Amino acid sequence: MNNRVRELRGKLGWSQAQLGDELGVSRQTVNAIETGKYDPSLPLAFAIARLFGLAIEQVFNPDA
Repeated sequence: MNNRVRELRGKLGWSQAQLGDELGVSRQTVNAIETGKYDPSLPLAFAIARLFGLAIEQVFNPDA
C-alpha cells in the first residue's frame, strides 16, 4: 500500500520522532509506514489521516 505520510510530515516540518509522539507510536513505526514495510492498523491509519486533516483515502492508496 502506498502512502503520502513522508510528504505530509515534511510539509509540517516534523521529524519521524515528532510524528510518532503525536500518534503514540515509535519513530521506527513511522519509518516502517513511510517506507511501505508496515501497513498501519485501521485505527492508526485513521489517526494519521485525522492528524493531517485529510480523509484516509487521501493519505493511503490500497490499490497501488
